[in-house]
Amino acid sequence: MPLPNLLAVFAHPDDESLSAGGMLARHAAAGARTAVVTATWARDTRRAAELGDALRILGAGAPRLLGYADGGAPRSAPGRARFRDAPLDETVRQLVRHIREFRPEAVVTHDAYGGLTGHPDHLHTHRVTTLAVQAAGLEQLYPESGAPWRPSTLYLATHPHSAARTLGGRLVREGAAMYSVPDEWVTVTLDVRPWLGQKTAAILAHRTEVARGALPGRLAGLPPADRDALLATEWYVRRPIGEA
Repeated sequence: MPLPNLLAVFAHPDDESLSAGGMLARHAAAGARTAVVTATWARDTRRAAELGDALRILGAGAPRLLGYADGGAPRSAPGRARFRDAPLDETVRQLVRHIREFRPEAVVTHDAYGGLTGHPDHLHTHRVTTLAVQAAGLEQLYPESGAPWRPSTLYLATHPHSAARTLGGRLVREGAAMYSVPDEWVTVTLDVRPWLGQKTAAILAHRTEVARGALPGRLAGLPPADRDALLATEWYVRRPIGEA
């Protein structure tokens, strides 16, 4: 059975590779159309260029950037509002346009915690995406953004409690809060070892984050076997569109 066309929506350049790099590579390898919308960073920045490199590795096309400022880096989009401060109707409208243009069967984004770290930009991306996938199918909402299109499935990238206990200490900085969901909430456990080389290369393509010691940098410094163990599985909560 063919894999569905997939649109990923994440907060920052590198989130797509860390959270769903295996899923994106898997779908692309099977012939599905894949693309990534990134909420923050301007098109003419180094981070955006690195995102382009990562997406080429994953087979996910050219970057689609909403162009808002990263909440922790005003220089990411000079003169633009922080993503989480921008008017909600404005951000939902922009994402609806991408959904209607790309016409994916499935959309993947951060879970309702914003992932293990609970980053505010991740959390806001979850909120905007869940609204936009509903709005995109309603013809009377944002008619200027294209013909209605309703994806069939939303995937929320997450970590079950059991994995967080085992892996979380390597992925979250010491002393920071860590957010995970009950194991029984996870409906898709994806073994991405066949695409692990692409996923790892895409993460490391975010060279700015490697150099400054963010998560891609911490992963780069690990022995390959340890890094592979951290990256070889992805977890998702699968939610049919229209389900409460």
